Amino acid sequence: MTTLAPDGTNFTFSGSNTTPVAVLIHGLGLNKDCWQWMIPDLTDAYRVLSYDLYGHGETSDPITEPNLSLFSKQLKDLLLFCKIQKAVIIGFSLGGMIARRFVQDAPQMSQGMVILHSPHKRSDTAQSAILQRVDQARTMGPQSTVEAALERWFTDPFRKANPNLMNKIRHWVMANRKEVYHTIYKVLATGIDEIVKPSPALICPTLVITGDQDFGNGPEMALAIAAEIPGAKALVLPALRHMALAESPQTVNKPVRDFLDGLDLFKCA
Repeated sequence: MTTLAPDGTNFTFSGSNTTPVAVLIHGLGLNKDCWQWMIPDLTDAYRVLSYDLYGHGETSDPITEPNLSLFSKQLKDLLLFCKIQKAVIIGFSLGGMIARRFVQDAPQMSQGMVILHSPHKRSDTAQSAILQRVDQARTMGPQSTVEAALERWFTDPFRKANPNLMNKIRHWVMANRKEVYHTIYKVLATGIDEIVKPSPALICPTLVITGDQDFGNGPEMALAIAAEIPGAKALVLPALRHMALAESPQTVNKPVRDFLDGLDLFKCA
């Protein structure tokens, strides 16, 4: 069932009301429907909370200039509204940045974290390229960046063989409002400074996953993120790009599920 929180956040619960909670945070330009390939593999044992970030899907626009702290507060307020004291946080791309910010801000509410295809500090060249895309989105809207995004997100054979899926994701991205989209794109581009080299270090069981062909969030970034979190593990998926969760769901879902099961959350559910 889909519900609205007092701040206008659109959210949905799947699974039992009595099991440990896993929260799913989508990436830039998407919405909570992007988790449709993962949720079925979690709900037999976990209560899954998915929601639309501010400015995405059916959620209200941010009321102030967005940053990671604002999105972290959105999640905290949502958990409090839902009377959830603790959860495992699973974030994709921008969602992985928000997950790290949330664990910094609310460590007492974080039982574990999965970071999927999310950035660390970029090279000067990569940073310049993403800032150019932010400016492109500002002047021409999300439709101006979506085709190049699909090329970065999916391997060429898969993208060409799945036009209906490409149309679905294209529709998700193009549904974002021009006036808001670029301000959140800027968070993806510059928000990394809020979460790199956290002090104190994050103390949270963590799994970091990326694809070996995820050119914007590659293996070196996954390893760098894991290196900053004591005990974190990094996993690199072969022959996959940014949206492995849609291209090869089981390749992503199995290690995520194994990680969740290994936390033994049922002792404190």
